[in-house]
Amino acid sequence: MELKEKLALIEEAIDVDEGTLTPETILADVDEWDSIAALSLIVMLDEHFNKTISGAQIKALETVADIFAYME
Repeated sequence: MELKEKLALIEEAIDVDEGTLTPETILADVDEWDSIAALSLIVMLDEHFNKTISGAQIKALETVADIFAYME
């Protein structure tokens, strides 16, 4: 899966406009990054990548690039 496709999945999960995020985007700076977005991210990682991520792991995420690590 290409970077652009991964970004699109994350943008959809977090509910931001397409093209809003980059790998360097700091999640704390994204207004939409809240508990609902975190839950959506958990579901997306499970459905598309068969990955399970814990609440502690979600809290440790700082940038979009950190999310990419769970998409491998």
